Amino acid sequence: MDMNKIIETYGCKTFTDDTMKARIPKSTYKAFHEALQNGEALSRETATVIANAMKIWAMENGATHFTHWFMPMTGLTAEKHDSFLEPDGQGHAITEFSGKTLRKGEPDASSFPSGGLRATFEARGYTAWDCTSPAFVKEGSLYIPTLFCSYTGEALDKKTPLLRSMDALNSAVVRLMHLIGHTEVTSAYASVGAEQEYFLVDDRYFQERMDLKLTGRTLFGAMAPKGQELEDHYFGSLKRKVAAFMRELDEELWKYGIPSKTKHNEAAPAQHEVACVYTRMNITTDNNHLLMILMQDVAKKHGLRCLLHEKPFEGINGSGKHDNFSIITNTGMNLFNPGANPEENIPFLAALACTIKGVDEYADLLRMSIATAGNDHRLGANEAPPAIISMFLGDELDELIENIITGKVKTHAQGARFQTGVSVVPTFSKDTTDRNRTSPFAFTGNKFEFRAVGSSQSIAGPNTVLNSMLADEMNKMSDAIESGKELMDVIRDFIKDHQRIIFNGDGYSAEWEAEAARRGLLNNKNTVSALECLRAPKNLEMFDRLGVYTNVELASRYEILLDNYIKTIQLEALTAIKMAKTQIYPAIVSYLGDFSADILATKELGLDTSFLVEDAKKMTALLSQMKDELTILENNVSKCQESQSAVGELAALWRDDVFVNMELLRKTVDQIEVIVDEKYWPMPTYMELLFGI
Repeated sequence: MDMNKIIETYGCKTFTDDTMKARIPKSTYKAFHEALQNGEALSRETATVIANAMKIWAMENGATHFTHWFMPMTGLTAEKHDSFLEPDGQGHAITEFSGKTLRKGEPDASSFPSGGLRATFEARGYTAWDCTSPAFVKEGSLYIPTLFCSYTGEALDKKTPLLRSMDALNSAVVRLMHLIGHTEVTSAYASVGAEQEYFLVDDRYFQERMDLKLTGRTLFGAMAPKGQELEDHYFGSLKRKVAAFMRELDEELWKYGIPSKTKHNEAAPAQHEVACVYTRMNITTDNNHLLMILMQDVAKKHGLRCLLHEKPFEGINGSGKHDNFSIITNTGMNLFNPGANPEENIPFLAALACTIKGVDEYADLLRMSIATAGNDHRLGANEAPPAIISMFLGDELDELIENIITGKVKTHAQGARFQTGVSVVPTFSKDTTDRNRTSPFAFTGNKFEFRAVGSSQSIAGPNTVLNSMLADEMNKMSDAIESGKELMDVIRDFIKDHQRIIFNGDGYSAEWEAEAARRGLLNNKNTVSALECLRAPKNLEMFDRLGVYTNVELASRYEILLDNYIKTIQLEALTAIKMAKTQIYPAIVSYLGDFSADILATKELGLDTSFLVEDAKKMTALLSQMKDELTILENNVSKCQESQSAVGELAALWRDDVFVNMELLRKTVDQIEVIVDEKYWPMPTYMELLFGI
């Protein structure tokens, strides 16, 4: 890997701002940035010049088509490819890509989830260019990041509300900063860095697992004798095949200008992580979607499969996506950077108070934003943050807020030095606080880390909530100041009234669950319960007040997310039933038949077979139990499929009557797997999946 070449080719597949500047007239470039800065619509003339430059650049990089790339409510990305070629009417062709085509597309909206926003026969939808996120070339097409809205203007995607929330946060930050004396602040944006966890398995074994191919996780599978208990995989040396995958992934990411920085083995066997440097929130969102696509593409080239499900394997850690969040002003100020004297850093104290109040008041929305059927397996499973939303501040900030509440003046102490105890190693400065990996929302020096996001999720949803939450609280703080209250009194009230949300202890402990209940904190342990907050009046009013979601759009999200939960559980149940009936049950019967024949042959030799008969009886009892549980599961699936209940009640049925029975069936099958001769087992085991690379 030639580092000089990498630096030269960094971002070569992306239509960067520098590329645009070099390819269009100065006046057009200036008009483009003035429109962005002032929040004005881009003129047709400016768009036409940019479109032509973008087309020429894309064709030079091998593109023959273009696509408006958007994020429908499936949680994935969508694309429809059109050729640059246009017939000239004389038997020849020309290339064409207008400013209008760049700015607007019209994909069919009828087959995407709309939650009742659109009827099937109302097919028209529009994509609109997000000109703040750079276009890129991939597989012979120019990809243009866009929004996706219905003919009547409702958001049908995850990007539109995200950009609306960014606007709301920008306005709220500028308003508050002006009120506290920082009139030089004219804009602000959320900066985000996403850490992506994932699993790699050998493609040979993946192809032989129906559950992995259809659902992304193993629906059956007894744990291998070795798991992560030796803690030898975490930060361990990379296997050659994995290292080759990571090397090519980095090279691809860098070509797209995605700032991949860190790679390492994670805690569970076959689990890994890639982390990227911070960028503007909507760009990081696009980059993370592209990252997930590239990870899966590159893995296949290396004979591997990349698993992004939150819990592909039972008994070991699942995968998350840590969303590192900070707010940066146009003056370069990070509102979450406490500085050398945090007690005197008024912008920091104001932002901190708003965050504490926001996390407490909108904990239900934060939990909702990371609620999926996949993440339900992970949250609170002693491997990830619990389903209870709380925030960790650390010792220094904990002392700071106590001083604010009590009015005590803190004497600033000099930072401590870390002593290694080794004479040849010099001491070095020590961070002001330890980290807490059990906290869902933790302060980590100059940012907050939302650790509960699922590995397969789009970060657009959680960040839309974070932006909205903070914008709302900053507006409330501004309202209080404008009403005549002293700033420090407002900060003190915000912190004092919502201090219950701060917890610096072990979020995995049973004691915390009991303590959280005493504090009155929510504990929505599953998606069905978590989504109910989308119908709460306080949340409807907040999103509508900020212009992020209309009430109709939120109602559609409630329907879409519950429908997705239902379909996920149904797919898993149907897959489990098919595997149990056509693969596992016949294999056990075959083994039991051969085992019984061996018992008879042994008995004919006059040998004692009583212990063998006991083993056969045990296996027969488990097989009978499996058969009964399979029948119950089939009946419950049919009952749910035939139900005419409202979507909320129906989702609860799938959770209580199907998912629960799937888990019971799995437990029995996994018990059987442990005692069946492995040559009879009809699919690769955890031993092969986790240690087969």
